Amino acid sequence: MSNNRFTGRLLTAAAVAALAAGTLSACGSSSAGSSSDGGKEASSMYTWITNDSDRAQWQAFVDAAKEKDPEFNLALEGPSFNDYWTKVKTRLSSSGAPCIITTQAARTQELKDLTVPLDELAKSNNIDVSMYNKAMIDGLTVDGTLRGIPYDAEPVVLYYNKDLLAAAGVKEPTLSYTTEQFSADLKALTKEGVTGLAVPPGFASGPGLALAFANGNEPVKDAKLDLTNAGLVKDQQFAFDLVAKEKVANAPQASDGTDVPEQQFMSGKAAMIIDGPWMYETLTTKTQGKVGIAVVPSDSGESTGMIQGSAFAIAASCKDKEAAFKNIMKITTPEVVGAVGAARGTVPSVDSAVKDWAANKPASDVAVVEALLKSGRPLVTTPSWNQVETTFSQYSGEGFRGSKSAQEILSTISNSAK
Repeated sequence: MSNNRFTGRLLTAAAVAALAAGTLSACGSSSAGSSSDGGKEASSMYTWITNDSDRAQWQAFVDAAKEKDPEFNLALEGPSFNDYWTKVKTRLSSSGAPCIITTQAARTQELKDLTVPLDELAKSNNIDVSMYNKAMIDGLTVDGTLRGIPYDAEPVVLYYNKDLLAAAGVKEPTLSYTTEQFSADLKALTKEGVTGLAVPPGFASGPGLALAFANGNEPVKDAKLDLTNAGLVKDQQFAFDLVAKEKVANAPQASDGTDVPEQQFMSGKAAMIIDGPWMYETLTTKTQGKVGIAVVPSDSGESTGMIQGSAFAIAASCKDKEAAFKNIMKITTPEVVGAVGAARGTVPSVDSAVKDWAANKPASDVAVVEALLKSGRPLVTTPSWNQVETTFSQYSGEGFRGSKSAQEILSTISNSAK
C-alpha cells in the first residue's frame, strides 16, 4: 500500500505541508488546459502525497511522458496515503474534481463505485491490456470489468542486512527459504541490541499476510473475506509468535506507520524486514550496511509471491472520460513505466519494461523479483478492507504480545467487517 505503499514517512508534518503547498501551487498554475487531450479535470489527478518522495514519483511519470509529448502535464493534489482512502470519496463528490485517481489492486473493490470500467475505452483506443502484468489485471477487475491501468506490479520481498548476517554467521537467503530456517536465523540475529525482524502493526504490511501468501493462503475467497481459514490463521500466529514467544522482534504500537520498522531496519537495529520493492531504493541506499533481498519464507521454501501494485483509474464523476483515458495511457506506456522503474525503483507493470528496473541491480536481487512475479498472485480484498486494516492494527499489539491469538483477532475482524 500503506501500508504506506511507496515510501516511509520521513518528513515532519510541517515540512510536508510546506512542500505540498509550494509544489501544488506550481502544478496548478501550469497545468490548466495544458493537455491537448482535454480540459482541466481530465488533466488533473487526485492521489496520495504523503511526502516529497511520493510527489517525486508522480512527477517522474509526468517527466517521462513529456519525452514524447512536451506539452503533457498533470495537476496533482491529495492527502497522505492513510487518509486517501476516505478523503477520495469526499473529493470526488465536490465540483471540479480531478478525473484521474489512483487505486490499488488490493483496494479496487473498495473504490469500485467511484471508478468507471475501462474495457470499452481500451478497445476503442486499440490498447492491448494483455501487455500488463496478469496478476495486476486480475486484481483490478471488478465484476468482470477493468477499473484501472496498472503502472507497477510489486511482489513483497524479504530485505536483509548482509553485514549483520555475516557478523552472526547466518547464511544469506535467496530463492528458496523455509520458515523453519527463517525462525532459526532470526534467533541467531537477535543479540546486542539488534532484533532479527522489524514489524509494523498492519495486516497487509505486516509479516503474517506475506507469510500466508507465500504458503498459498489468501484472505479472500469467492469475493468474500476468508480471514479464519486454517492456513491463514496458522501463518498469522507464526508471525505473532516470532515476537511474543521467540522474542526476535519488538511488538509494534498500533499508531506506528510503516516508517517506524523501516527506520529500525535502516538504522541497523533490525536485521530483516518484509516490505515491497517500492522501498528498494530507500532501503538499499540508506541502510547502515549492505542490503540484499530474498523470497518471503514459506513452509516448503518455494514461495508464492504476494503481488501488490497500483493503477490509474477514471472517476465516475469525470465529464471527459476519453480525454482522461488518453492521459492515463501517456503515463502507462512501456517506455514510461520502464523509465519510472529505473528512476524510482518500482517494478514496472509491463513485463517488457522489467529490464529497465533490473538495470544496475544485483543479479541475485533481480532473480528474486522475477521468480516472485512468475509465481505471484494479486492481493485481492473486499469493500470492507479499510475496516480490516484499521481493526487489525487496533488489536495486533495484543497478538504480538501474546495476550490474544490469531484465531481470536481474525475472528473478531471477520465478524465486524462483513
